[in-house]
Amino acid sequence: MKVTSVEKKEKSTVELTIEVGAEEFEAAVQQAYLKNRGRISVPGFRKGKAPRKIIEGMYGAGVFYEDAINAVYPGAYEEAVKEQNLDDVGYPKMEVVEVGKDGFTFKALVSVRPEVKLGTYKGLTAPKEEAKVTEKDIDNELKPYIERATRLVSVKRKAKKGDTAVIDFEGFDNGTPFEGGKGENYELKLGSGTFVPGFEEQVIGMKAGEEKDLDITFPEDYHADLAGKAVVFHVKVNEVKEPQAPEVDDEFAKDVSEFETLEAFRKDLGEKLADRRSKQAQADFENGVMEQLVANMECEIPDGMVEVQLDKLMDDYAMRLQSQGISMDDYMKMMNMNGEMVRASARPSALRQVQMELALTAVADAENLEVTQEEIDAEIKRLAEQYGLAEEQVKAAVPAEDLKRDLRLKKANDLVLAEAKPGKAKKAAAKKTKKKEEAAEEPQAEETKAE
Repeated sequence: MKVTSVEKKEKSTVELTIEVGAEEFEAAVQQAYLKNRGRISVPGFRKGKAPRKIIEGMYGAGVFYEDAINAVYPGAYEEAVKEQNLDDVGYPKMEVVEVGKDGFTFKALVSVRPEVKLGTYKGLTAPKEEAKVTEKDIDNELKPYIERATRLVSVKRKAKKGDTAVIDFEGFDNGTPFEGGKGENYELKLGSGTFVPGFEEQVIGMKAGEEKDLDITFPEDYHADLAGKAVVFHVKVNEVKEPQAPEVDDEFAKDVSEFETLEAFRKDLGEKLADRRSKQAQADFENGVMEQLVANMECEIPDGMVEVQLDKLMDDYAMRLQSQGISMDDYMKMMNMNGEMVRASARPSALRQVQMELALTAVADAENLEVTQEEIDAEIKRLAEQYGLAEEQVKAAVPAEDLKRDLRLKKANDLVLAEAKPGKAKKAAAKKTKKKEEAAEEPQAEETKAE
């Protein structure tokens, strides 16, 4: 293996021209022949026994070149990257330039860890909402409890929107009942939009014991054979029920909570809501600070680095779906999406994660942050307790270098947040970045703006 040229390209990529010599290539061609000869039929020879020269004479001298190149270039690429001291952070793009009996030459576009110009990372500002809770907010928190305690009570009047009508129904297409169009004692909440458009509206105004034919036209996008068809539903109302909410008092509080009085229950709901809003406000503030950190950073991120992170995201998502008993293929069918669409929707998140890692790594470097063995041991113990595993299992599952990197990034994250202050977000850095992106007019800049 010999690197004949090294050329820096745009967006933190380096193009290597790599030569593989005749001896190494010949050995790979011979291995490709031995691997494939059993599948090649040659007249006059038993299958798998034809000499290499005979096969090459029939199919061409390069019949085994593709397999040989595929076997050799990964190792040659890895050796070249190591020789040039490149920090490879993405998938390389390969192009064979020349191939023959004397070996082959290929070009590899390497995504390298980009240089980061950090910018301001201390004293950043971002908006932080005050976690206020009003009496109206507490009323809204009470609503689910009231709804669960609400009962349906039979009434002797015409049905109105919001009531539940207990009905028998049967649908007819030109006088013939159709499949799936019949039900008995079905509880239909009027106004819920459960049935085909026009059905519930015509039930409103009917009383218990009343029967009626409803003229219904199915939507054009309706499934099966009924799309766009005009049909008739014969409906009988057996009962009309209205929702009856409970009296919201101390007895209600006792029934739906562990509190003895409504006042105590409302106080608890308010405190829990305030806590949730406080945590959300802090999370939004921290996200805003990190947005400032990324906006202040100048960096050309290679596409290959984002693709690697995108693959990790897709793998994690597939595992989460699988844990719920859903395959990625089934999920895409349900969402009417294909693989490219799912990846495109996840790409801004992958880009964001890469930006964050680069920015926080730069902060850690600037502050000379290090992770001690004691900190690593403490994190292993924490993970073991969290997931109910032995510490040795955690060590086996999580590479030490990954753990050390994550802890170092967390230190950098904590440092930036500790120095940050609530307030109006600074715009200067963001405007500067935007101008630079517009000037560059590169796809990466478009992705950042979309983010």
